[in-house]
Amino acid sequence: MRCCDVEALWDEMREGVQPRSEHVLAHLRGCKTCQDLYEQFEGVAYCLSCLPIVEPPQNLVPRILEHIKTYRERFKSAEPDSIARISSPLGTLVIAWRGRAITFVGIEIRDFEEERRHVERRLRRSALPADAPAWVKDAVKQWFRTWRVDLSSIDISELTEFERAALRKAAEIPPGEVRSYGWIAREIGHPHAARAVGQVMARNPVSLFFPCHRVVATSGRLHNYGAGLEIKARILKMEGFRESTKA
Repeated sequence: MRCCDVEALWDEMREGVQPRSEHVLAHLRGCKTCQDLYEQFEGVAYCLSCLPIVEPPQNLVPRILEHIKTYRERFKSAEPDSIARISSPLGTLVIAWRGRAITFVGIEIRDFEEERRHVERRLRRSALPADAPAWVKDAVKQWFRTWRVDLSSIDISELTEFERAALRKAAEIPPGEVRSYGWIAREIGHPHAARAVGQVMARNPVSLFFPCHRVVATSGRLHNYGAGLEIKARILKMEGFRESTKA
């Protein structure tokens, strides 16, 4: 199991999927990177445990419950997305759209029904199988022809302001070049938020079109990618990645 798989698993656990803690533990026992991160967080947890206990405000629990209720109602009442599989030079893509805007793009790594459920959890609303319209197919063809797409046809309006800023900055990276998480953090005015930028890229719902594959570690190492580092390297090679452009 890759580190990006663990991140995806935690995302699913937060979104209500049955936890598979034994898989996480098995991964931790064999992954030096995750072990190092675990030690760091363990130290933070110890420091937090030494702080005095502070009673939460009396109105906190009702506010949380009200937020959960509102969120559930939004999920139930939201207009569903349409979802389809589309062939591409990179393999089969899973694309969701609503109205005239694309809301999700991913490389198929599971069977379609699993991918559909994953998209529903990611978008927090229903996704119904449909035939991809011509404009969606044309967007895919355009991207593989020019490595760019009309971003006005992509909907990331439900992301946070920080997430939108990070993804839009990633879209400014020229095809065939890479920039670091730290570079994006500095460019969007949050110089100490490189790790947060990494989380945005890991949870990018419109990969390829908002090119998180062009974002790497400060050392130039490719780092995590939802579909696997091999795919990330392959996309960059297809774009004409030049080694001297690392940042």
